Amino acid sequence: MPELTPSRLPRGRERVVLAICCMSLLIVSLDNTALNVALPSIRADLGASVSGLQWTIDAYTLVLACLLMLSGSTADRIGRRKVFATGLVVFALGSLLCSLAPSLETLIAFRAVQAVGGSMLNPVAMSIITNTFTEPAARARAIGVWGAVVGVSMAAGPLVGGVLVESVGWRAIFWVNLPVALVALLLTLRYVPESRAPRPRRPDPVGQLLVAVLLGSLTYAIIETDPRFAGISAVALAGVVLYEPRRSEPLIDLRFFRSAPFSGATVIAVCAFAALGGFLFLNTLYLQDVRGLSPLEAGLSMLPMAGMTFVFAPLSGRLTGARGPRPSLLLAGTAMTAGPLLFALFEAETSDPLLFTGYVVFGIGFGLVNAPITNTAVSGMPRAQAGVAAAVASTSRQVGQTLGVAVVGAVLAAGMSAGTAPGAFEAAARPGYWIVTGCGAAVLVVGALTSGAWARRTAERAARSPAAEEDGAPVAARR
Repeated sequence: MPELTPSRLPRGRERVVLAICCMSLLIVSLDNTALNVALPSIRADLGASVSGLQWTIDAYTLVLACLLMLSGSTADRIGRRKVFATGLVVFALGSLLCSLAPSLETLIAFRAVQAVGGSMLNPVAMSIITNTFTEPAARARAIGVWGAVVGVSMAAGPLVGGVLVESVGWRAIFWVNLPVALVALLLTLRYVPESRAPRPRRPDPVGQLLVAVLLGSLTYAIIETDPRFAGISAVALAGVVLYEPRRSEPLIDLRFFRSAPFSGATVIAVCAFAALGGFLFLNTLYLQDVRGLSPLEAGLSMLPMAGMTFVFAPLSGRLTGARGPRPSLLLAGTAMTAGPLLFALFEAETSDPLLFTGYVVFGIGFGLVNAPITNTAVSGMPRAQAGVAAAVASTSRQVGQTLGVAVVGAVLAAGMSAGTAPGAFEAAARPGYWIVTGCGAAVLVVGALTSGAWARRTAERAARSPAAEEDGAPVAARR
């Protein structure tokens, strides 16, 4: 099967393709974080419990996490533009159904439909970018723009959600996806060239099923505190470890995890997005339920975090392109540890100056972390498998956000059930902030360990492995 992407598109068309990919990412990422600020309104309208609110968020991120690698490999096989356009249609349909949901149960089900479409967008868009920008420095800059959109959409979501909920209602969060998806679809059909891997891998249904069972049972075990499902997730994990290496063409070749930067990027993505998911979940509930702010006021209160992410995400892309991922990762880990530590140790939510400082510092860290994650994940991987490599990074993000909401939400629910006295929410949230702080510290430590000279040598060995040689030339890394 020939590679259909031309070796180099005109510069203007390259930018259009990048803009289209960023539009799809914007609606997928913004939708979930915007919904965070609408949780109290959904609870009042549909009678949801804390666990119900967790499932409203996690039904989306969980299905995304389960299907991202399948969508990435499918796009490499049958055509990236084809899968990307299909994803836009399914995502728009799911958004329309969510806006019409009459109950919490149907909303959760329609969120899963929405996520099926979303799973066809993120990894496929990154694969399109990787195959469009073939020069390492240009790819690093493009990934920097991509990281900026990820950061801005994830952090600006509460502000956008607050405006929509305050002016129209929580259902409007889903309406705004429709025109953006339509415009992106029309531009995709006009400007995005079709491409596929020269030798795509065969489907791996057993591996896909094991991954879905692993993530689904683990999330259910945490949210519903059911140890039986924890056992199921452990069995599924053992199945992945034992079954996948035996396949000649697995869903994801575990040999690539011998690369310390690749493995580090996976762990960092999980920890960074777990921190974001837990941080947003705690703060949106606190600002509205405890401080009594409206959705718009809550979104405006989080504007410092969105602003810092907007500023530092593109700077991180340029820094990663010029100096490699290490400086961005170290700065990101430091800021993502210091920000939530203000809440865990000094009760920043009870003081406006500390609250503002915590949002600013956390926003800086989150803005810095995205570009090095994506750049490191695709660097050294075979370009023919760019969809799968990018899907691993995207899957790690969604797994992190799913687990962040599940773990922090479960801790909060347990604390709230222990008492209803004044200050109960703050006391119940304190362990959650310590968990978020630990995730930030993990970003710092893992980033330091997997971005040095030793780590680069492991990446070079992984790129020279038989798996990489079979799949084609590796994607060149910047430094």
